[in-house]
Amino acid sequence: MGKVTGLRDAIAEFIHDGDSVALEGFSHLVPFAAGHEIIRQQRRDLTLIRMSADIIYDQMIGMGCARKLIFSWAGNPGLGLLHRFRDAEENDWPRPLEIEEYTHATLAAAFVAGAARLPFGTLSSSLQTDLLKHAPALSSIKCPFTGEEVTAVRAMKPDVTIVHAQRADEDGNVQLWGIVGIQKEAVLAAKRVVVTVEEIVNRLEPVPGGIVIPSWVISSVVHTPGGARPSYVHGYYGRDSAFYREWDAIARDRARFIQWMEDNVLETVTV
Repeated sequence: MGKVTGLRDAIAEFIHDGDSVALEGFSHLVPFAAGHEIIRQQRRDLTLIRMSADIIYDQMIGMGCARKLIFSWAGNPGLGLLHRFRDAEENDWPRPLEIEEYTHATLAAAFVAGAARLPFGTLSSSLQTDLLKHAPALSSIKCPFTGEEVTAVRAMKPDVTIVHAQRADEDGNVQLWGIVGIQKEAVLAAKRVVVTVEEIVNRLEPVPGGIVIPSWVISSVVHTPGGARPSYVHGYYGRDSAFYREWDAIARDRARFIQWMEDNVLETVTV
């Protein structure tokens, strides 16, 4: 049980002002509880990394946690814009926000390279977009073996990766399944790793399509039932689609947003 800690202690120990932090999860297993604790502890100047920046990053940006956002898509899934993200980008509220944009494929390749401890990753074709003109982490290079033009992307190596999973055992091995994104690679690429889980069990039973992340790459495991709500956890609870619709209205107005965060995040007690 040496790696099992409380959420407050895990965030206090492993997340520092100025860190680059990836909170990964692809619509499913989004680590909302951990993001809320970062907000409560008032971390600042973070570089937030996420393939699909959604509501949790809208909340963290709106509460002033972020200096920079690295992403390949941003929005409220199925509904449209992230209004707090847009307000920060267009109006510098609550502070200016730097952005660094990728495609899903290039950001995934960057995480894979980071996980392999390589300086960069490659994609088999040149990008048919303007990203090469505007993204300093991307470059077109020539394959030394075939002469083919390929795209290189600088490895993504976060200071901290945070993911949510279904369960962990008492030794700190973590198991997740269902729709997953780049969680495993983001974990292996990071210097420090915090995992919130629905339950802690004596033994991890095999699950079809399941991924096991070994304890030796994990800094802290936190027992956090419901830690992905309002997103969903396969086998445990469904997606709160009504909240995603409600968030569109909440986030449009600064005062309503602040009041909601005070009532539902800042005044919530965690352990």
